Amino acid sequence: MSTDKINDLDEPKPVVPGKRRSFFVPFLFFALGAVSAYGFIQWHAGRNAGRMMTASSGVSEQAPAKKQPKVLYYVDPMNPTNKSDKPGKAPCGMDLVPVYDEEKPGTVDRPAGTVRISPEKQQMIGVKISEAAVMEMYKTIRAVGVASYDETRVAHVHTKFPGWVDKVYVGFVGKLVKKGQPLLSIYSPELVSTQQELLIAKKSRDILKSSAFADIGSGAESLYNATRERLKYWDISESQINQIERLGTPLKTLTLYSALDGFVVTRNVYAGQQVAPETDLFIIADFSDIWIQAEVYEYEVQSVSLGQKASVTFPSFPGKTFTGKVTYISPEMDPKTRTLKIRVELANPEFKIKPDMYADVELKLDYGKKLSIPQEAVLDSGASQMVFVAREGGYFEPHKIIAGPRVDGRLIVLDGLEAGEQVVTSANFLIDSESQLKSAAGNMGGEHGGHAGMGGAEGKADHDTHRGEPTETSDGNMVLKPANAHPDH
Repeated sequence: MSTDKINDLDEPKPVVPGKRRSFFVPFLFFALGAVSAYGFIQWHAGRNAGRMMTASSGVSEQAPAKKQPKVLYYVDPMNPTNKSDKPGKAPCGMDLVPVYDEEKPGTVDRPAGTVRISPEKQQMIGVKISEAAVMEMYKTIRAVGVASYDETRVAHVHTKFPGWVDKVYVGFVGKLVKKGQPLLSIYSPELVSTQQELLIAKKSRDILKSSAFADIGSGAESLYNATRERLKYWDISESQINQIERLGTPLKTLTLYSALDGFVVTRNVYAGQQVAPETDLFIIADFSDIWIQAEVYEYEVQSVSLGQKASVTFPSFPGKTFTGKVTYISPEMDPKTRTLKIRVELANPEFKIKPDMYADVELKLDYGKKLSIPQEAVLDSGASQMVFVAREGGYFEPHKIIAGPRVDGRLIVLDGLEAGEQVVTSANFLIDSESQLKSAAGNMGGEHGGHAGMGGAEGKADHDTHRGEPTETSDGNMVLKPANAHPDH
């Protein structure tokens, strides 16, 4: 190998100027772009910050700070009689509740027990209100009944003498018969002998009526009249008796007739059968008037009266309504079902309504225009009724009312409210609890003032005894110690 070639390898090669420029130019552009982007970001962030500062300063200038109410004292939430001038813990472990000057009863001209609830709290506990309004009030009582025939339009067919049935003219139950229609004919030896006595008495009367002895003539007349009356007592008609006298011979059988228009509901007689006076041969019922026997609950009794109109519908006649009236109210309650039986009378001239059909009865009681509120707005203690009336500013005032009857979810108000007033219908139990708490706290505040007003050390000692003493624990918290009982107690 020659020396010249080795020297050529060790000798550095010259750098080409074009390649160095191609490396620095992209780097320079990248650096300039990064600096520009950073500057734009800083400028944009500063601009937004300036806008936010301007907006916040404008809001603070327009909305002045809300004045905080003054705290009068702190009370135990479970026992408002325990009070403290400082916040802390109650004996039960709960935080003491502040009482503000605007919440203390008597600070404004409002009824005792008035509470103020912010809109946020109202939404939280679900307060709802409704307007006391004057409207037409109708009460509807619904009952289920059963149809039956009119018990005052029922005829029982009997004989008043023993005998044997000769012929039966009504052969089945359910047949419609008319008044005076023949039912059966009967033979009775006793009846035949009585007819013979009638004919003899008639003949004797005709012979002796012209006798010179007045007593004999009057005696024959009396015997004749007595025989005729005996036949009438056996339900033998006047026309049948006249027929016997006209023929001059006894009739072997006599026919019994229907006493009214109606349907045969019972038949206990057949041809050739021996019958006695106690035998119930036929029972005939008139269906032209139908009774609906229904039952109402105990609390509905006061709304039912005799002569009251009733609307009756039957599942057998959809879309058709019958109108009747209440004709009977039972004097006794059913001790098992606690219901009272009533009777509604309906006209049934076409005999469409059948006995034992089920019926739906509606009784309507018109109260006229009355002031009413929703039933759920009333707090009923048993001795009195109360509602809370919503006022402006979030105030709720307790009002005692005189309540009337309940009508379809509403309660008629006789006194204590005016039309247009807004009453609480939801969350009123929570508002009532808050009202009682505020009232108790206010009452105790008044009593403390009375004790302090006595003057002297004795009044102050008594005040401190009822009030309870706030003490500081080892961890720095204030705790309200319960008031000690009075030594005299």
